[in-house]
Amino acid sequence: MKKHIFFVCMLLAAMTTVAQNNGGISVNMMNQIKQSYQSTPETRAIRNALGNNSIDQLAVNQANQANFDTHFSDKVLSKGITNQQSSGRCWLFTGLNVLRAQMINEYHLDKMEFSQNYVFFYDQLEKANLFLQGIIDTADKPMSDKTVDWLFQHPLSDGGQFTGVSDLIEKYGIVPKDVMPETYNSDNTGKMRSLISLKLKEDALRLREAIAKKTTDKADIQKQKTEMLGTVYRMLCIMLGQPVEKFTWSLNKGPAKEYTPQSFYKEYLGNDLKNDYIMLMNDPSREYYKCYEIEYDRHVYDGDNWRYVNLPIEDIKEVAIASIKDSTMMYFSCDVGKYLDRKRGLLDVKNFDYDDLMGTTFNMNKKERIQTYASMSSHAMTLMAVDLDANGTPKKWMVENSWGADYGHNGHLIMTDEWFNEYMFRLVAEKKYVSQKIRDILKQQPIMLPAWDPMFLGDE
Repeated sequence: MKKHIFFVCMLLAAMTTVAQNNGGISVNMMNQIKQSYQSTPETRAIRNALGNNSIDQLAVNQANQANFDTHFSDKVLSKGITNQQSSGRCWLFTGLNVLRAQMINEYHLDKMEFSQNYVFFYDQLEKANLFLQGIIDTADKPMSDKTVDWLFQHPLSDGGQFTGVSDLIEKYGIVPKDVMPETYNSDNTGKMRSLISLKLKEDALRLREAIAKKTTDKADIQKQKTEMLGTVYRMLCIMLGQPVEKFTWSLNKGPAKEYTPQSFYKEYLGNDLKNDYIMLMNDPSREYYKCYEIEYDRHVYDGDNWRYVNLPIEDIKEVAIASIKDSTMMYFSCDVGKYLDRKRGLLDVKNFDYDDLMGTTFNMNKKERIQTYASMSSHAMTLMAVDLDANGTPKKWMVENSWGADYGHNGHLIMTDEWFNEYMFRLVAEKKYVSQKIRDILKQQPIMLPAWDPMFLGDE
């Protein structure tokens, strides 16, 4: 019996040694780990509270609740709040809201909204072509190739960024919302995206197989791709409606006139979206005052990738302030889920005290959060107000959101300048508000970044 007990002890000791050598949690290590938690009245109270409440509810910083000033020294006129519903189309709503504000101000309209559904239809069709042509372009690579793998993981999305707004409107124009209103599936894109993605993956395998046989010429491959896109087009028509080609519309109850989507855009807006705007980024994980481009980060195969100038946050603020002072809204994106008080619509790093609740600290800076996938651009909104102190230094900012008028501060979100520093990433502004020094950086040969770069996996 004693020999048996001795053998068991020796076996446990050996297992502990193996666990330690293999990097596993040994018995001794577990005992040390357990010491980090002491069952005191305080920890039991926290545990009981967390058993019946959300972390954010208990982490609310009560001292910060009263500090909520909604006054802004400089603000662009805004009329009406849009709602993207259960879709990832914030990029599209934001881009169209920038143009909407311009048209409301220029023509003194009480309200105006462009059809997100119309542009979204062509967005999905163009993205399907981008994917299939990408499959054709990489057909000589194995399925394990990083680019091929990325393509199959991302055949279609409802997310995007400003170059999508630019390329799609330049190519297809825009229409008023009542000409092509929303449908259930434009408001709720999940199932539609899933079905089209499934079909695209099947078609992609067929294209790779046809090319691998080396008996099919390029013209026939393109013919097959066109037939596949015909299927996607039919699916989109069923779920979103067929895009209008001509329509009749009147401005301020004036005489009605027939338009195409392209002629409507040209007459009432006509912005040169490709050449008059500049995309700016604050990414401290990369060198500033350099031009960067992200591979496959576009909506249209023959369109533009996201190309931007990386700048210190203070340079971006100067551009934003100049634009707001001139009554011009901007496309803006950030990591919206961080420290968001949903009821008040306030983004403030002091909103929640996670450190004290959890008995630890969360001390990564912006660069480290980007490098570790802890923070990235997740949502686009329309930057439209800043509150400056007597010295012209920003205290807080405000965006027009696309989550409905009942969300946040009357459909808007207010962010402190400290939050802006930590979680703002992208700004698209008219070049006239940007210094020549920064504009000249766009002339550089851009540094190409892969589609799977950590900064862009959460592409809004």
